[in-house]
Amino acid sequence: MRSLALLLAVAAGPALATGLDIEISGGTSGTVHVELFEDVAPEHVARLTDLAERGAYDGVVFHRVIDGFMAQTGDVQYGVAGADLSRAGTGGSDLPDLAQEFSDLPFERGTVGMARSGASVDSANSQFFIMFDAAPHLNGQYTVVGEVTSGMEIVDAIKRGDGRSGSVSGTPDVMERVTVTE
Repeated sequence: MRSLALLLAVAAGPALATGLDIEISGGTSGTVHVELFEDVAPEHVARLTDLAERGAYDGVVFHRVIDGFMAQTGDVQYGVAGADLSRAGTGGSDLPDLAQEFSDLPFERGTVGMARSGASVDSANSQFFIMFDAAPHLNGQYTVVGEVTSGMEIVDAIKRGDGRSGSVSGTPDVMERVTVTE
């Protein structure tokens, strides 16, 4: 059961304490800053910051990018630039999957959410996505972990994928370096 303090924090809105600076290169380049919502999704935020601190996200591609919807990245197992990317999007990390931490926060432009590996709501691991636009059908179905507070123009310029799946062919854009900020 959630503590009263956590429930009050969620009702007041997400706290902005820890963040990520994501340096992107490829067809676009620049730094995107994401503020992470530790009070809303503490386990997911801990996972993102742990992987970033270990350098696991460095060199990982945006493997699924759907215009008007979202850009997905974070497959630290199969999504590393320069490797065989034929399985990009099917992997995770060497850590166990996470139980969902759903909230009332909506999926709007700039929202960062955790991707899942299948139908199970408890299958988020290392992959995450950044919203290009609002997607109310995701509300309460995926864990919101943060929001882009600067560099959304860089996100908007990420190379788009093909077809309904959004799989990026050729040379995808890359998270060159991901660092944790305080």
